[in-house]
Amino acid sequence: MRTTLKLTAAVAAAAALTLGLSACSAPSDTSSSSTKKGKDADPAAKLIIAASPTPHSVILEYVRDHLAKDAGLKLEVKQYNDYNAPNTTVQNGEVDGNFFQHKPYLDDFNKKNKTDIVPVVNVEIEPLGLYSKKVKKVSDLGEGSTIAVPNDATNEGRALKLLADNKVIELKDGVGASATLKDIKDDKGVKFTEIEAAQIPPRLDDVDAAIINGNFAIGAKLNPAKDSLVLEKADGNPYANFLAVKRGNEQDPRIVKLAKLLNSDEVKKFIEEKFSNGAVIPAFGPAKS
Repeated sequence: MRTTLKLTAAVAAAAALTLGLSACSAPSDTSSSSTKKGKDADPAAKLIIAASPTPHSVILEYVRDHLAKDAGLKLEVKQYNDYNAPNTTVQNGEVDGNFFQHKPYLDDFNKKNKTDIVPVVNVEIEPLGLYSKKVKKVSDLGEGSTIAVPNDATNEGRALKLLADNKVIELKDGVGASATLKDIKDDKGVKFTEIEAAQIPPRLDDVDAAIINGNFAIGAKLNPAKDSLVLEKADGNPYANFLAVKRGNEQDPRIVKLAKLLNSDEVKKFIEEKFSNGAVIPAFGPAKS
């Protein structure tokens, strides 16, 4: 009995010592350098970037597989198929940045959601296109035709401007790319269906024509240069897609490295060769906040 009591006491003492050591070590675990943000972030920590599948993830995966290691960058690409999650995950810190959007869309998202996300560097432009499986030319669209357009504010305005530029509809004077359906002066008998941008390609058979974003056109195996009835011009296009982060993280050393790689000669050559159909065009340079 006495031997048993001695052993029990020894075990209890050892357990108490272990708990004490664990308690002492806990604060240092939660204050690791990986939790620091901005310019103080650990340059050796993994960098997680949210992106839509094509072309954004494709470009990032090229950087990850061919350039990141030599630059000392641990890059992870996290794919999303919608236009909301990439910004939400940046804002809440689930990911470090994203690559999928243009400035008008980001401005609208920040305003509506009270988020604080900023662009870092422009990478490419994906010309918006009008596609159809039922008509062969734009002039075939008119009275009774149905056209699907993206339902988010910036891409819908951009879509309506493309249609107006090609005389499918007429917009009110001075509206431009900020147009909504209410800004159509003359719809010429055309009916519009507003659909989430990512869902338009699968619905192409249900309408006479559809405005499809470049990245979703590529994902649906459409060739913008050959399959579109009309294609948005790239020259002077304000819709460059960029790398974006939560404000304050622009100088994160990992983000600085990635921005430099995304604007490298190697990436320019990759984009031009991978997307030789003109669906994606390099558009390098600092992005305007």
